[in-house]
Amino acid sequence: MKKRILLVILGLVVLTAALAAVKALQIGAMIEQGKKSVPPPETVTTAVANAESWETALTAIGSLSAVQGVTVAAELPGKVVNIAFVPGARGAKGDLLIRQDTTSEEAQLPGAVARAELTRSVVERNARMLEKQIISQADFDAAVADHEQAMAQAADIRATIDKKTIRAPFSGRLGIRQVNLGQILREGDPVVTLQSIDPIYVDFTLPQQQIAQLRTGLPVRVTCDALPGSTIVGRITAVNPLVDVETRNIRVQATVANRTEKLLPGMFVNAAVGLPVRQKVLAIPATAVLYAPYGDSVFVVADEKEGKGKALRQQFVRLGEKRGDFVAVASGLKAGDNVVSTGVFKLRNGQAVVVDNRLAPPFRENPEPENN
Repeated sequence: MKKRILLVILGLVVLTAALAAVKALQIGAMIEQGKKSVPPPETVTTAVANAESWETALTAIGSLSAVQGVTVAAELPGKVVNIAFVPGARGAKGDLLIRQDTTSEEAQLPGAVARAELTRSVVERNARMLEKQIISQADFDAAVADHEQAMAQAADIRATIDKKTIRAPFSGRLGIRQVNLGQILREGDPVVTLQSIDPIYVDFTLPQQQIAQLRTGLPVRVTCDALPGSTIVGRITAVNPLVDVETRNIRVQATVANRTEKLLPGMFVNAAVGLPVRQKVLAIPATAVLYAPYGDSVFVVADEKEGKGKALRQQFVRLGEKRGDFVAVASGLKAGDNVVSTGVFKLRNGQAVVVDNRLAPPFRENPEPENN
């Protein structure tokens, strides 16, 4: 009985050893096959690092302000009896906006005018009498003073009527009405805003280190998220002669055309001052860069050592200014290098590739997004 059990145990050990040997041979064969297998090459698009000449620009964030802007307000207290403007419409200089109640002043004016005419006649008559020495110089001076006082009273009534007849001080776009018919206005109460916005000012600041590069007449490109895809060109019209003591920045003002009046005071804009000196850069598509915390890099397409095809070489670069679809490379590449232009996040160093630029997207310095 014991001999039979030993034979069974021995048979199981032999069987287990045989199975282990077979599995070891299978795993070894798979490892050898894996070492000999080569992954298929990745299809990529490429772009050439080109030496270009870019316009030098000073960029800043600015805001828009009206060439002339004011909130028209009441100069004198009074009741609104006529509203003559349409909110949001254009108003010309001198156009009537509102009229306040002037019935009391209009009633007083004829009497003041009549008194002024009467005193004028008295002065003329007293002048003839003074020549004949019928009256004294003191009487004549009193008549002149009375006439001037009467004229001043009439002029004061006319001025009050004019002040209660509120007109547009300049041409521009009217805002939202802030008064109602029959409302009693106090001195200084707002009536409506008036903005002259064609052309319009662009106000921005630049560091004091760039003062030497600034002068009036330099071109300024303005972009705004309210007008996507549009660039408006203007000129620097004023450079503030005072530097802010807290920020050490200098304020610059440019003037741009605004015929459509889509740009409004208070809007946020991006401003770029074009300088006459151009800079030489090495430009590649921005999508060719693999951005990483430890350093930015690109994949250069080069011939394999065995000459069988093309492989990738990961190259770390230092980047400069970005413009449109392109970014400038300060160091790490040389002109003529062929770099992968898209899909760099899925590539690795030394990977075999096949170049097919039929699917390469167009890269532009001034891209215009399509309206999809």
